[in-house]
Amino acid sequence: MAASEVTQKGQKAKEASRKLGVASTKVKNYALERMAEALDKNAKVIIEANSIDLEAGEKKELSRNLLDRLALDGNRIKGMIEGLNVVKALPDPVGEVLAESKRPNGLKIKKVRVPLGVIGIIYEARPNVTADSIALCLKSGNAVILRGGSDAIQSNIEIAKTMADAAYAAGIPAGSIQLIEDTKRETAEELMRARDYVDVLIPRGGRGLIQTVVQKSQVPTIETGEGNCHAYVEKTADLKMAEQIVINAKCQRPSVCNAIETLLVDDSIAAEFLPIIKRKLDEKGVEIRGCAKTVNILPGIKAATEDDWRAEFLSLTLAVKLVPGVEAAIAHINKYGTRHSETIITKDKKAAAKFQAEIDSAVLYVNASTRFTDGFEFGFGAEIGISTQKLHARGPMGLQELTSYKYLIQGTGQIRP
Repeated sequence: MAASEVTQKGQKAKEASRKLGVASTKVKNYALERMAEALDKNAKVIIEANSIDLEAGEKKELSRNLLDRLALDGNRIKGMIEGLNVVKALPDPVGEVLAESKRPNGLKIKKVRVPLGVIGIIYEARPNVTADSIALCLKSGNAVILRGGSDAIQSNIEIAKTMADAAYAAGIPAGSIQLIEDTKRETAEELMRARDYVDVLIPRGGRGLIQTVVQKSQVPTIETGEGNCHAYVEKTADLKMAEQIVINAKCQRPSVCNAIETLLVDDSIAAEFLPIIKRKLDEKGVEIRGCAKTVNILPGIKAATEDDWRAEFLSLTLAVKLVPGVEAAIAHINKYGTRHSETIITKDKKAAAKFQAEIDSAVLYVNASTRFTDGFEFGFGAEIGISTQKLHARGPMGLQELTSYKYLIQGTGQIRP
């Protein structure tokens, strides 16, 4: 019986990873340059492939938010190209000396950063993930096996082929970039069991996908993505600033994981602030679901349920709750949040420090939108995902987060007594 697609491509990626792991920075940067040029040259072909996916998505009646995530145009491809160029300009993490020491017996110990090996990525309808993942994995010396969803398969095939062809022509080991084209669930589950070939698995998508991978994977997994993010308007906040931050964090792109899903407002300013923010949210078409106190101030809005405090809506829906102070806001976020990104709008430095110290989330803002939780915005060029766990990486995962380390020991004949 012929080997499955996962086995065939896993074997190629594993073999290629050993050569890619020792590839020079010069070769990797040249490949990134050539891949950026190829994306630009083939933009029309990629957009045509994407239009096939969009047409199929419309027939399947995908939501507007899913179609937005799926869609590619000239500007989004330019964004992908810009991400490759930024990754190229970043320092190569491979070979970085993290620590050096000399033991009393004369042994010299050096801790050096190395690639993880083969990174598997299971993701849904976001074809830009294909380009970002390839760029970051290549620069950090890792082979990559991509398994996107069926909704974006034509886009993913064209992007991966364009980038792989350019990379191999530039001297990257053949097999370093693999895309699983079979989008059946069984294929994803086979990848989750591919311990012989995959060193780490990263799921990118909604709660269902992430939990399935975390629960079923036999490969070490980094949990990413789910974002029940919060904004808390503290009693000393500049209300104009709070208005601008809340609208940006909710409405600038509601379908992504760093958009806020819950707004917490201090009781003492609620009567003044809630009517202001409701007018702005109404202009943007946002549905508000409020606690009992919020409903009293804003009659006619929908009452929030317990499930709404836990929801990642990924749409123009916002849960709103009044709280008696910063401690209550912290308690709510630690209970219902997904450890992604939270922001406090305040003039009180002590309240800000308490918020940042006591909330167990990857990224905590003071007086800024949560929409900045993004590898590009953090200066990483792109990200492989937003890790919401504590091992082995947290927050936007750039080049350094795609490496491990090993110890190099230099002796002069020492033996242990």
